[in-house]
Amino acid sequence: MFAAVYDRTGPAAEVLRIEEIATPTPGPGEVRVELHWSGVNPSDVKSRAGLRTTVLPFPRIVPHSDGSGVIDQVGPRVRSERVGERAWTWNAAWGRALGTAAQYVVLPEEQAVRLPDRIDLPAGACLGIPALTACHALAVDGGVAGKTVLIAGGAGAVGHYAIQLARLMGAARVIATVSGLEKAELALAAGAEVLNYRRDDVRERIKEATAGEGIDRIVEVDFAANAALDLDLLRQGGDIIVYGSGASDVTMSFSAGIRKHARVRFILVYSMPAAERQRALKELTALLEANRLVHNIAARLPLTHIAAAHELVESGRAVGNVVLEIE
Repeated sequence: MFAAVYDRTGPAAEVLRIEEIATPTPGPGEVRVELHWSGVNPSDVKSRAGLRTTVLPFPRIVPHSDGSGVIDQVGPRVRSERVGERAWTWNAAWGRALGTAAQYVVLPEEQAVRLPDRIDLPAGACLGIPALTACHALAVDGGVAGKTVLIAGGAGAVGHYAIQLARLMGAARVIATVSGLEKAELALAAGAEVLNYRRDDVRERIKEATAGEGIDRIVEVDFAANAALDLDLLRQGGDIIVYGSGASDVTMSFSAGIRKHARVRFILVYSMPAAERQRALKELTALLEANRLVHNIAARLPLTHIAAAHELVESGRAVGNVVLEIE
């Protein structure tokens, strides 16, 4: 099969290439997905760039955790009825050498989730990291029903899903921060009250909007940049759910946190507890069946343009998900 691969970290145009490699076959409890689309996430870009480590866990890596396609083979202990089923994937490249930037991927069958017929395959390639992260961030620790929720980065892949999911999960009020007009329009259409952090005084606007009470739950994309602001905006006893940070080390005020009785919870979509992942998968499947989610695709490119796709995600110019068509 043909696949995009890299065997060293570095700039996308220098290290990513298309190669013909062995086509995998499913073992016990596994399925093979003939991939139609592969989703590119910031974590894929950071791993390829070597921002976390320059030491690769495998000699050669096929990147990307998210994808969609059709199950064409199943291994022993998997129902044969799954052959022909449309599916979306999660964690395809987590702890594995072969991700979704290829014609085929083999995964444990639970990592290939049935995609309802009314959802197209490009949208299916957007779900794994962004939608599961958003769903988990809003469902943990009692959920958001009746609460005021702040989504940092409301036009991002996670943020856009988070706005919609917060509404669908019964949040009383959803506020999102964005950095420009196009992003503001996207977050507004998803159902949020919108603040442009480059133009608005977010601290004052939120204090006015909540009559000084503050935010019940903050879903945070960049804790290093916003930790102090988050604590200031938080309602007494509120929580901050952190799924991203622009820096590894974060300094925050103990006195500010303890006065607020603040709870800070870090979540990592790759290693979610099994019960919480199953809850998120069940929630997303029900919403997909009912066609309740809007999927924001910023760019669709062929697999041969994978370097350009990585550069687009890396630049921050993509307002939404970037997906690659596998022909």
